[in-house]
Amino acid sequence: MLETTLTQLERLVTDLLEQNRAQNENIARLEQELQQVKDENDSLQLAAMEQEEQLSSTVGRLQAILQRSGVSAEA
Repeated sequence: MLETTLTQLERLVTDLLEQNRAQNENIARLEQELQQVKDENDSLQLAAMEQEEQLSSTVGRLQAILQRSGVSAEA
């Protein structure tokens, strides 16, 4: 009986070690994917800020044109 219990325990420990290794691999993969998504998010935010600046500049130029032409730009 002791031998059977010891064999079962060894098998369970081996299974747990394998599951732990698989989980560590998954964690490493997910951390890498998370970093890639964070980098992409940063790039998208920067692009959005640049577009917002360009839009603001364009709106200002259009308002200046309208003011020079005597049309109200308050619409």
